[in-house]
Amino acid sequence: MAQPLTTGQVDRSLPAPPRGLARDFILARLGSLFAILPLGVWTTVHLFNQLAAYQSPEAWQASVTGHSSPAAMALTFAVVLVPLLWHTVWGIGRMVKSKPSVRIGWFSNLRYLLQRLSAVGLILFLGAHLYLAWFEPRILAGRPEPFAEISQQMHFHMPTLAVYILGVLGIAYHLANGLWSFLSMGWGVTISKAGIGWMEKVSLLFFFVLLAVGWAAVYGLYSGGAVYGPPA
Repeated sequence: MAQPLTTGQVDRSLPAPPRGLARDFILARLGSLFAILPLGVWTTVHLFNQLAAYQSPEAWQASVTGHSSPAAMALTFAVVLVPLLWHTVWGIGRMVKSKPSVRIGWFSNLRYLLQRLSAVGLILFLGAHLYLAWFEPRILAGRPEPFAEISQQMHFHMPTLAVYILGVLGIAYHLANGLWSFLSMGWGVTISKAGIGWMEKVSLLFFFVLLAVGWAAVYGLYSGGAVYGPPA
C-alpha cells in the first residue's frame, strides 16, 4: 500500500513534464508579457503623443521625435525594439504551430483569425514605419523625422494615408485582443467565467478608445499637411 506523502516529499511515480512543454510554456508567457509590457504601454503613449499635431508642428516634433539625449534615444529604442523582435519571432512561430479549433466556437475562431491577420499586417506596417520614421531619417539623414514630411505625405499621397488608417486599426485590435488574452488565458489574472466576460468588455472599450485616438492623430497629421502643398 502506498504511503501518503509528507511535506517536502515529491511523488516520483508521476512523470515530469517534457522539457519542450516547459520551454513552450515559458516562451508563451514571455511573448504575451512583452506584448503588453513594454510594447503595449509604449504604443498607447506613442499614439496619444501624436495628438500634438493639433497644437503645432513644433509641439509634434517635441512630443514624438524629441529625446533629451542620444543615450535616452538609444534606451528608448532598446526597450521597444528588443521586445518587439522577441514578440514577432515568437508570434510567427506560434502562427505556424497553432490553428483554429472547432471546439471553441465560431466567435473565438473569428477572433483568433483576426488576431493572426492583424499580426501579419502589423509586421508589414511596422517594418515600413520603422524604416521611414526612424532608420531613414535618423540613421541615413542624421535628423529626426520632420513633421512636414510625414504630414505632407499623408495629405497628398492617398496610399500613405490608407496604410496609416489600416495600420492604426490593426494596432488597436491586436493590442485590445492581446490584453484580453494576456489577462485571461496568458497569465490567468481573470479565470472565472464572469471575470473573462468582464475583461471582454474592457478590451472592447480599449479597442474603441485606441482606435479613436489613433485615427484622430492620423487626421491631425493629414490636416497639417495641407499647408505644405503637393510634393515637388
